[in-house]
Amino acid sequence: MTTPPPLAPPASWYRDSIAVELGDCPPLEGEVRANVCVVGGGITGCSAALHLAERGYSVVLLEAGEIGHGASGRSGGQILPGLGTDITTVEKALGRERARDIWEMSREAVRLTAELVERHAIPCELAWGYLHAAVKQRHVRELEAFRERMARDYGYPALTMLQGEALREHVVTDAYPAALHDAEGGHLHPLNYTLGLARAARHAGVAIHERSAAVEVRHGQPASVITASGRVTADFVVLGTNAYQAGLMPELSGRIMRAANYMIATEPLSAERAARVLPRNDALSDANFVLDYYRLSADRRLIYGGEVSYDGREPRGLEARMDAKIARIFPVLKGVRIDYRWGGDVAITLDRAPDFGRLGRNVYYAQGYSGHGMALSGLAGKLLAEAIAGQSERFDVFAAMPHRHFPGGRAMRKPLLVLATNFYKLRDRL
Repeated sequence: MTTPPPLAPPASWYRDSIAVELGDCPPLEGEVRANVCVVGGGITGCSAALHLAERGYSVVLLEAGEIGHGASGRSGGQILPGLGTDITTVEKALGRERARDIWEMSREAVRLTAELVERHAIPCELAWGYLHAAVKQRHVRELEAFRERMARDYGYPALTMLQGEALREHVVTDAYPAALHDAEGGHLHPLNYTLGLARAARHAGVAIHERSAAVEVRHGQPASVITASGRVTADFVVLGTNAYQAGLMPELSGRIMRAANYMIATEPLSAERAARVLPRNDALSDANFVLDYYRLSADRRLIYGGEVSYDGREPRGLEARMDAKIARIFPVLKGVRIDYRWGGDVAITLDRAPDFGRLGRNVYYAQGYSGHGMALSGLAGKLLAEAIAGQSERFDVFAAMPHRHFPGGRAMRKPLLVLATNFYKLRDRL
């Protein structure tokens, strides 16, 4: 059974800068029949619904809160190739050939994002350029080895190592000794993008119902999805709930863990001040395990994210730590006003690789993007539509990734994860 999110989503700059009019999406009432019932109104669910409707399927989408309530509408908005884990993890599990297939599909995910934005005229501030920044010399060596390996083994040409003045042309700080610039990466306004996908899905014929939490999925042919005030009977079910799965399908619960990240948005910066931060409007994340990430919005706010919590409680001293980080990285921003603070949950897997699969013959899911889902979740929706249409080869490449449950059972799962994360935090400092 799912736990419905609060009726009022947390305040964020994204919520206060919505540029997409979706229209009324009333709660589900009564019984309806559809070819497919999609559960979850994030990017995975909206993309799946859109691609299924474009193939001619009748689709009902159920969202427990509002469209984009979860990470899809609250994230850092970075659109990147790759996964939340190193490609070596995929190589070890599936071999080099399949790892190449997954890498190329992750690049396709970025291109698909751009195509959807253009085709559906989504006003989401899509911009290009991404920096993966070294915090210490160990990272410099690791990033250079990664660049060489991706060029040699994966034919990936978009990475350039930047140091010194070449780096300062992209990010004006002394905090990073080097960074990899990825010309294929970028960033956007995540909530407007998600709302834009939902709007496109509605135009394609999808029935969207907000405030309609799924409380039970009953297997069968057809299957049934039950809400507090209605039921959808469907030939197929797609689960796009990710961190908000909350026991709806117990067999999936141990395969992911919820992790909260926290974000802030500064006041709008002057053009001169913004040019002394990110003069080429790149997105950036650092190479630490518990990483920090940021970008500029279209109105030149610094959108900054980082920190992590696994127990649902805000870390002690969070505001002071985040403010201090900004001032340390960018002294020019010392004393800048913080206009917004918010947080949200992502779902991580044990190996940080995404978890795609089937339950029975007609219930499909995609989850566990591990903080790297803004582009990949859009492709996941397309692959889910392909699989339901009988073309499952590409979906099955991802589904072949083995996934273990987090150790420790329900009682010890979170304490063990916190312990492991503390080890990596300590390593980040060395």
